[in-house]
Amino acid sequence: MAKKKDLFKEYEADDSNEREVSRNDFPPNFVFGVATSAYQVSVLADRLNLVVSSHFLFWLFSKNLSAFEGVVLIPHDPKCKIIDGSNADVAVDQYHRYKEDVELIAQFGFGAYRFSISWSRIFPDGLGTKVNEEGINYYNNLIDALLEKGIQPCVTLYHWDLPLHLHQTMGGWLNKQIVKYFAIYAETCFASFGDRVKTWITINEPLQTSVNGYDVGIFAPGRHQDSSTEPYLVSHHQILAHAAAFQIYQSKYKMSQISSTNGVATPEIHHIMKDKQGGQVGLVLDCEWAEAYSDKIEDKTAAARRLDFQFGCVCLSCAEKCVFASTMLWRLSPVMRERLGDRLPNFLEEDKELIRNSIDFVGLNHYTSRFIAHVSHAPEEGMDDEENDTSPVHEMLDDKLRVAFFKTYLAAVAQAIKDGVDVRGYFAWSLLDNFEWAQGYTKRFGLIYVDYKNELSRHPKSSAYWFLRFLKGGDGKNGKED
Repeated sequence: MAKKKDLFKEYEADDSNEREVSRNDFPPNFVFGVATSAYQVSVLADRLNLVVSSHFLFWLFSKNLSAFEGVVLIPHDPKCKIIDGSNADVAVDQYHRYKEDVELIAQFGFGAYRFSISWSRIFPDGLGTKVNEEGINYYNNLIDALLEKGIQPCVTLYHWDLPLHLHQTMGGWLNKQIVKYFAIYAETCFASFGDRVKTWITINEPLQTSVNGYDVGIFAPGRHQDSSTEPYLVSHHQILAHAAAFQIYQSKYKMSQISSTNGVATPEIHHIMKDKQGGQVGLVLDCEWAEAYSDKIEDKTAAARRLDFQFGCVCLSCAEKCVFASTMLWRLSPVMRERLGDRLPNFLEEDKELIRNSIDFVGLNHYTSRFIAHVSHAPEEGMDDEENDTSPVHEMLDDKLRVAFFKTYLAAVAQAIKDGVDVRGYFAWSLLDNFEWAQGYTKRFGLIYVDYKNELSRHPKSSAYWFLRFLKGGDGKNGKED
């Protein structure tokens, strides 16, 4: 496998490829943004009263519990799954520093910020019995701060931080009842923030919850007791949860087409319309492109099969409008049906009706591609930096390979748009270095370097300045020097 420094040398030496892409290669209304998730950047229970009662399900990371699912939770314990024994009790403290982070987003020219709302911060028990008003206030403040800077808030409802109570009392995503509770939570967010938030993502990367949470066991809740069935049941319930939230938004908050006499809206129509928000609700999937390792038919079949399984439990089929139809994929993918058989849950007729047409857009999280062979695969690395205590900060800030990564990916997106693909936006992961789940703080994905040893101070990397020049053109050419 090629090392990053070798890849960068190869990139620099390759003068034949036209890699310079500009903002003018994209439509005027194309959205450029940055993204984070609540658990990875926000402070947790031992620092905030508002989440004292809302222990997050990430048993891998919480030090507030002693044991869960047979795994000791205390950081630095040899059974702890966090590679550096760290936790997200503070993370990078965006809760207290959101104004500073919003200022950075604006400074570097981004027009949107994708962040997630913590379910536990809205409903500590996850059941929807009592709203935590301090949580509502925090997200109101964050949203208002973004809008004041002309930044579009794009909200993810679920980025892997399930309230512990739901897992302990009903098995979390293994129980169909979770669909009802997710719908209650989603509607509360729509009602509280939807007057200003127009882009909603129900669930981030459902595949990761299904596979890493209920199969491999490296993500919460760390289950691998029944890997043959549980991942598919979890995917099944995530599909239904997404669809339930979508239908609530569609019926109660989506802009209605209401006709009026002679084009004049009556007071009754105004009353009906005032609660309509006119936003869109979508789902974000993750997938690594699978390239056959050779021209052998078995390698090509293996690559196609990998894509089948990555999109297999959660799939979009596009017709006149987007149709959310995993059942359709399961009918159309004989390999998946043949291999899994009865392990794939069946949808009831009312479930099928619920999921039909239940999407406005699909997001695709993509970090890398892989060569796939019939027996093994040869991976290429995604774009992150290793934490290095011995490197001076100025070296960590000069992330040339990340700049090359964004240049080449954006050039490919621009070409895809020219080829007719309907792509509406691009979000860079991540705004900040942060807590990378089981990898702890050993990986850095941020455009902004966070100095963990010096009060979490923020320092823009070269990639942030590249985006400044890219998004603002000549206005940002001297941004780094200034």
